Amino acid sequence: MLLVADSGSSKADWILTVSENQSISFRTAGINPFFLTEKDIIKIFQETPEIQGYTEQVKEIYFFGAGCSSPDRRELISNALSKIFKNAFVSVDIDLIACIYATTGLSKGICCIIGTGSNISYFDGKKVHDSKHGLGYILGDEGSGTYFGRKLITGFLYGTMPQELSKEFYNKYQIDKESIIKRIYQEPSPNFYLASFAPFMSENLSHPYIIELLEKGFNEFIETNIKSYEDYKLHTCHFVGSIAFHFSDILKRLCAEQGIKVGKILKHPIEELSSFISKNGEKILR
Repeated sequence: MLLVADSGSSKADWILTVSENQSISFRTAGINPFFLTEKDIIKIFQETPEIQGYTEQVKEIYFFGAGCSSPDRRELISNALSKIFKNAFVSVDIDLIACIYATTGLSKGICCIIGTGSNISYFDGKKVHDSKHGLGYILGDEGSGTYFGRKLITGFLYGTMPQELSKEFYNKYQIDKESIIKRIYQEPSPNFYLASFAPFMSENLSHPYIIELLEKGFNEFIETNIKSYEDYKLHTCHFVGSIAFHFSDILKRLCAEQGIKVGKILKHPIEELSSFISKNGEKILR
């Protein structure tokens, strides 16, 4: 049996291939080694009914996740999974690799993640080229859910958000400066909290303030990330993530204006990723 995972910081999508004609899809809390311990990860699986009864039968696991850029972080994930799936070979890699396999496969291309956070990488068909990006929600994450959540909150608190939107924002979230400051600076996972405000943009997408906010955020992502590659116009640029997916019309328009060729835009790459691993698992390990 093959188990494939694509994990962000807030949620993880899984597909368990039981046989050629049977697979099980399920979702768990996000598994990011920056925020979780081995015990935390094991507990997540103990509370996941879909996997019960299969832990001894899984033979291969391919886990791709946020926060898995360093060997020690990958080892933490691998050790936890090995304790749950005792008979399985475990491979752990960064979420950008999942983006690449789900979009470009084994072909050249630029892959972008724009979800809760944001990141980018170039794949030349054989090697993933390191970028200077992926700095997290404090230093980077341009155009992401955390970026837009921060802009919405500051616009609300500074009084620069239009009055009719500000009233709707308050009615929806019932927040004030004190509660926001406490939640961001004194409680865990402030990045998730910031990103939780992004749906407000979908609900008010026709408002000029929201359109301008999205345009500024995506343009900042384009200028900071995509244009860091001098030959970006020569490559197809693919996107993965909820923000890119839900606001794809604006994203595609802005890319077209700057000569960027857009390929796939996937909300969740797990189906394409699982299919790719099933067909190419041996190749990517060579």
